[in-house]
Amino acid sequence: MHKTIFIPIEWKSDTRMEKNMKHSKIILASAMAALTVSLATGCSVARDQETVGEYVDGSAITAQVKAKLAQDEQTSAANISVKTINAGVVQLSGFAKSDAEKARAGEVAKSVKGVNQVQNDLIVRP
Repeated sequence: MHKTIFIPIEWKSDTRMEKNMKHSKIILASAMAALTVSLATGCSVARDQETVGEYVDGSAITAQVKAKLAQDEQTSAANISVKTINAGVVQLSGFAKSDAEKARAGEVAKSVKGVNQVQNDLIVRP
């Protein structure tokens, strides 16, 4: 006599369902990661904050301006703070010994590639 083995249909569908669940979990995790990244970058742009790329570019511009101020004999880089605000706008703050030093610091900052505008907030204090 032959014995017949019956495989329940639910068993086969459970295996298929398990595979679908694994795929669903992977898709859900990927979607959550993408959503998190897009919300994080979207929020910073919505509030007029810098994106990561703009921050890196701004840091490079700030470093170049500071280096040029340090090399320039007419400016005292130790007394001048430099900050790149956004879109190539550089802010100078701190103290200058004369109007000539203040003007020269602005010229040096403007000469750096990527600087579109200089906000010269240096205070002249002899």
